[in-house]
Amino acid sequence: MAERVNVSFFQELMAAVAEQGRALLPKALFRDGESESLEVLAQALMSGRGEASGVAIARQLLNQFKKATGEERLAFYRFLGEDLQPDAASVAEAARAYLDHPSEKTLTKLQKASYSPRLEFFRRLNLAPGATAEIVSLRADLVRHIKSDEALAGVDRDLERLLTSWFNRGFLVLRRIDWQTPAAILEKIIQYEAVHEIRGWDDLRRRLDPKDRRCFAFFHPALVDEPLIFVEVALTREMPDAISTVLDGRRLEDDAPPTTAVFYSISNCQEGLKGVSFGNFLLKQVVEDLARDVSTLRTFVTLSPAPSFARWVDRALASGSDVPISAEDRAALAKLRDPRWVEDAVNDAPGTEELKSALMGLAAFYYLSARSSDDRPVDQVARFHLGNGARLERLNWLADTSEKGLREAHGLMVNYRYDLGEIERNHEAYADEGTVAASRAVRSFLRPLPKGKGLGAVPDLLALPSVTKTKRARSEESQS
Repeated sequence: MAERVNVSFFQELMAAVAEQGRALLPKALFRDGESESLEVLAQALMSGRGEASGVAIARQLLNQFKKATGEERLAFYRFLGEDLQPDAASVAEAARAYLDHPSEKTLTKLQKASYSPRLEFFRRLNLAPGATAEIVSLRADLVRHIKSDEALAGVDRDLERLLTSWFNRGFLVLRRIDWQTPAAILEKIIQYEAVHEIRGWDDLRRRLDPKDRRCFAFFHPALVDEPLIFVEVALTREMPDAISTVLDGRRLEDDAPPTTAVFYSISNCQEGLKGVSFGNFLLKQVVEDLARDVSTLRTFVTLSPAPSFARWVDRALASGSDVPISAEDRAALAKLRDPRWVEDAVNDAPGTEELKSALMGLAAFYYLSARSSDDRPVDQVARFHLGNGARLERLNWLADTSEKGLREAHGLMVNYRYDLGEIERNHEAYADEGTVAASRAVRSFLRPLPKGKGLGAVPDLLALPSVTKTKRARSEESQS
């Protein structure tokens, strides 16, 4: 409560400063019934005005941005990209001076010359009360425009650089989310859930209220009631092999203590913070907190989706890439075109074992051998967990038979294991050599390639348009 009061007091103070500063500015900037362009306000903000006046201009610019049309916003982004960038001649001169006479003095001049005016612009813009949240929203809008105008990439890089600094780990606060959390935050948990849709308040309560369920989220002082990322956890006595056993609300019949913490959903909440990493810090701290608070926990695992697997299988079958697929496998995989294949598989109909064998063999290759154009694992969720030092523990057949799970991964889900004694070694091996830490059980599914074929890189499927759109389109995304 004290934290909220202090933040509120600061915001009120800054609002008062902005209002006082407003009185010092030319009336032309605040004409009734008319509005100065975003570009004019940006130039005024970058002028040598006093701090109070700058706060007022920043507030006016953000207010004007809220009312701007899509075309006006795009023109503003282009202005930032073209007009607020380092002077090329000054950078070249400073670079030559440094190359001719390398010293701390010439290096400082080079750094000053190459410093992007956009960084200073956004720093000044952030002086306005409540500006941080609005700048995050601005970037979310900017990212959507970049898809059709790559010239804006420089603006985005500068903004990502600043946001990474503003949202570094030192400013983040880990809070447990439970059924007593204010409703405004709980509504956002429902809204932002990106992996397994929360179907109303009853479903949310099943995920938060029982003693064997946990939810943790990172918050930032500038976005008081806006979660940045959250993770949902189930406390069990075994590693689950299907999401239904986690989501259906069934509980253990006895009171035996849990031994396994299952991270079954990780959702990034803010589109405007794409590229700012929170997940690695979140998981590590949650593991530490759970290990301290629940002394019986011995195993920490995920139950994770494979959001690109089905697309990768389709592409591999169509392209003839260097993937271990026999003629028999192709015949078995043809069953996937039959809408009834899941029902047949559940009932162990003829051909089920052949289909399972073919699909699990491809899954092992997908995780252990397939690489995108940047020589990293194809699967973005795998990149996240392997980069954190996890081990690929198990491939789960028909683990998610929801419409989304079948469309994205033919029902496949995987377990990543966070072994506290191996995390650092696994992380270093992945970072230095690209080594995928995996159990023998996973490696046992891997088949040899046909003779004469090498392990060529698989096309970068992550560049393809996303198959799934959740309630709110999000980036790195969301992982589990």
